[in-house]
Amino acid sequence: MEPSSGSRDASPVVPPVAAVLPAGGSGERLGGATPKQFCAVQGRPLVSYTVRAMERVGWISDIIVVVSPENIETMKSIIEKYGHKRVMIVKGGITRHRSIFNGLKVFAENEFSNHLLQKPEVVIIHDAVRPFVEEDILSKVVMAAKEHGAAGAIRPLVSTVIASAADGCLDHSLERARYRASEMPQAFLFDIIYEAYQQCTDYDLDYGTECLHLALKYCKTNAKLVEGTADLWKVTYKRDLYAAESIIKDNLSQQVCVITNVKEAVAQVGFLLHESLKSQIKVEAISVSLSKNDSHLQNILSGQCYSFVCINDKNCVIQETQQLVDLLEKSNIALLYPVVLILVHLDISENISFSIGMEELTRIKKFAREVKKKNILVYGLLIQYKVCIS
Repeated sequence: MEPSSGSRDASPVVPPVAAVLPAGGSGERLGGATPKQFCAVQGRPLVSYTVRAMERVGWISDIIVVVSPENIETMKSIIEKYGHKRVMIVKGGITRHRSIFNGLKVFAENEFSNHLLQKPEVVIIHDAVRPFVEEDILSKVVMAAKEHGAAGAIRPLVSTVIASAADGCLDHSLERARYRASEMPQAFLFDIIYEAYQQCTDYDLDYGTECLHLALKYCKTNAKLVEGTADLWKVTYKRDLYAAESIIKDNLSQQVCVITNVKEAVAQVGFLLHESLKSQIKVEAISVSLSKNDSHLQNILSGQCYSFVCINDKNCVIQETQQLVDLLEKSNIALLYPVVLILVHLDISENISFSIGMEELTRIKKFAREVKKKNILVYGLLIQYKVCIS
């Protein structure tokens, strides 16, 4: 399969791929009653961001989310609320490895699922509480797994690892330069990792944590280690939730695109907005007809812009806004972070009263509720604008 047209960077052709996301943890280290994967970050459950990160990669055919039995209904409601696609929920086991094994079984064992999914050539295993995974690292571990049988992301150790003796004193330390921290995502030829889990002892299923080790121990498969990026960290403690929220806010506020139609009065307001914002934030301003396939707008949509201001002077703004929403959906940018879309309606009529009636406002509110399910947040602003003629 080839990456979809929504991919931002050109990627190599990849084999049929599925993803298994273990999400059955209790979140004991986080504290509180809510498991960390269901904690809200910017009003959205953490697991939803991770699922979105997988969804935006067009060549991932199936996404298996493995949750504890008591959280199945919660996960179902998240999928429905946020419109997730290509997702199947699987009941988890009592440990991480048993949950992952359950996730793999939907491709191989009829009795474990109502219907078998198509068995992938490569399967990605990725923690549901690692939301900031990009297509580039996913592609790298998948291609390495296809060649070597298994692959996993790694990062340099931040702290020195030491071992303590029975009396609580230092026994020895490891040479930090020789070791790496094992991260996610990891990828495996499906047949290799499934065979490893089939042969796995109860001890490994109950106390093991490293999937790459199982492939080595039971299938003699030496994993290829792929250098990962700094944002592959796992949300474990409460402070990590705050860090995740900060990253999301930062991604949302780096750039804004001001879109106007070609009318002089509207373009003038767009220019004034650009001038007032450019010293504080990166601003792109374009005048374009949304009904036409504009290459400049397409380039912006394929970049890192998540905030848009759309200025128009039409009484009926829904149709034009729908065209922009359609473009945003096709670009897949709303699959990872929320997109903010601010509609600025200019009232340039001579009439002092507002030209948008209650019916139109009701339609706009309804429209905003619908597109919110697609991770697009719509806000409206009505401005009375008088054009001075000299």
